[in-house]
Amino acid sequence: MADAVTKRKWLILAMLFFFMLINFADKAVLGLSAGPILHELKLTHAQFGQLGSSFFLLFSASAVAVGFLINRVSTKWTLAVMALVWALVQLPMLFAVGLPMLIANRVILGAGEGPAFPMALHSIYKWFPDERRPLPTSLIALGGAVGTGIAAPTITYVILRYSWHAAFGLLGVLGAVWVLVWILVGREGPILNSAAQDAPPAAPIPYGRLLTCRTILGNMLLGFSAYWMLTLAVVWLPEYLRVGAGFSVAKVGWIVTLPSLCQILAVPALSAWSERLKRRGVSSRVCRGLIGASSVGLAGALLFLLPFTTGPVLPILCTALAFSCGTTIFTMGAVLVAEVTPAGQRGAALGINNAVATLAGVFAPVTMGMIVDVGATSAEGFRHGFMLVGACVVVAAIVGGLLIDPEADTRRLSRGETKLGAGPAPATPLGKATSL
Repeated sequence: MADAVTKRKWLILAMLFFFMLINFADKAVLGLSAGPILHELKLTHAQFGQLGSSFFLLFSASAVAVGFLINRVSTKWTLAVMALVWALVQLPMLFAVGLPMLIANRVILGAGEGPAFPMALHSIYKWFPDERRPLPTSLIALGGAVGTGIAAPTITYVILRYSWHAAFGLLGVLGAVWVLVWILVGREGPILNSAAQDAPPAAPIPYGRLLTCRTILGNMLLGFSAYWMLTLAVVWLPEYLRVGAGFSVAKVGWIVTLPSLCQILAVPALSAWSERLKRRGVSSRVCRGLIGASSVGLAGALLFLLPFTTGPVLPILCTALAFSCGTTIFTMGAVLVAEVTPAGQRGAALGINNAVATLAGVFAPVTMGMIVDVGATSAEGFRHGFMLVGACVVVAAIVGGLLIDPEADTRRLSRGETKLGAGPAPATPLGKATSL
């Protein structure tokens, strides 16, 4: 029986990896199609930035709504419905469309994909206890890295060989195939609401108090900063490499894979290291919070330096590291949220945490587009935009790292104190979760 459970949890993990791969490939296809879309629809950079931002219009709201829903319903069928929405909305892109139809596509796709990462984590956390969660979390996150970067050459080939319409349609077909396989193999995990498996108390915590504890606030700040950079990579990095750095379209197709390759090497290694430190008694503030905050700070510093790099190697190296190391916070942050949250409220907490972080996607593409348009040249606009974002991310990393303290927050929440330990919180909860 134990062997069957072990095999099943790794099969579920593999399916969720591909779930996130398709999710991020759906995001990346717009940035990879930037040139053809700008030309075909005759858009300005600001208009294309608005198109990129439209994906996130309902992204965060749907993450919150589905987060509360998932506390009460099966993760298997919720994930299946979400992936089916992705597949169906991509298929009309096979035909000639205008800007309004393309915006509608991105809005609906964003609503369907908003809850993807937190719901995938909520599903896999039913198979792995707290001390074993960093590694599977990192592997699911790597599905996004593969979808964003490793799949980029294939998507680029389809765009160049056929059209950007065909690339959108291909992703719709892949999404439909995933749904069919998931219906056959998907299962709910055996780990539910056990005090032995989840350190936080089983009793529901008022959401107003839970979401304003230092750890979650610090993690939201770090996640928002990292997601701002991730959105820039998905929407604008291919165009920056072509216009700002002077690389050909063919070279751009493989350069954008490098951040993903770095993630594939670094994130599981850091997650495994974090697990080992945790089992040896190192505090979560250090082995999860400090590692996550440091990675975001390093990413911001490298992004600030990117416009100053020259030559055939340094810009590529800086690009690879700047847009990869900060994603560690998506692994560490999710584990931190799960650590301080009762299992019965975990789906909602993860959804809200993800919703706040991904709000960056609403503003990042259009902000960068406006900066590029007001620059003397597009290349200069990109340089100024990257320097500004990099500086802000470094500051956010410092503040977020200082805030995170899951051990102290767990004690305060279990005693019913406020986030600063100033006294007991109101007895009436703002929200109430049911058993998983």
